Amino acid sequence: MHTVFASLFLSTSGPSNGFMNMIVLWSFVLIGLMAIGGFFMFRKFFKVLPKQDGKSKLDWQNYWVETSRHLWTDESKQFLDQLVQPVPSPFRDIAKHSIAAKIGQLAVESGAKEVTRDLCVKGYIMATPKRDYRNLVKFLEKNGIDYTPYRHLFNK
Repeated sequence: MHTVFASLFLSTSGPSNGFMNMIVLWSFVLIGLMAIGGFFMFRKFFKVLPKQDGKSKLDWQNYWVETSRHLWTDESKQFLDQLVQPVPSPFRDIAKHSIAAKIGQLAVESGAKEVTRDLCVKGYIMATPKRDYRNLVKFLEKNGIDYTPYRHLFNK
């Protein structure tokens, strides 16, 4: 019995094909995951790079949020929370900040005394990437939010 055990485990000339296949498979999986993570890190890096005016996209978002902070009412904050509900929770804070920045920019540039529902809907549409317009329209219609005055923004 001792010789059978020794011949099975000690006399192999190298790793089995199954083991090598698993190593190759896991190598591809890890390289794929690192590529996906690198893609998102690279996108974030581009947002931090300064533009021609010396400020990055994130700097401008922070500027508009801080400049318009006094214009936000409790009702408009609750409406913004409702608007970002379809965004997956890990990305919700980032989406909320960028949408609030666009709404704040619209409010400040238009000279509004406070952030209204109309400004929220307009800023929400403008801050949403074109690839998400279909889901945006479904969400607005599902919640009974009138977006007809801003339908032209979908064509930009």
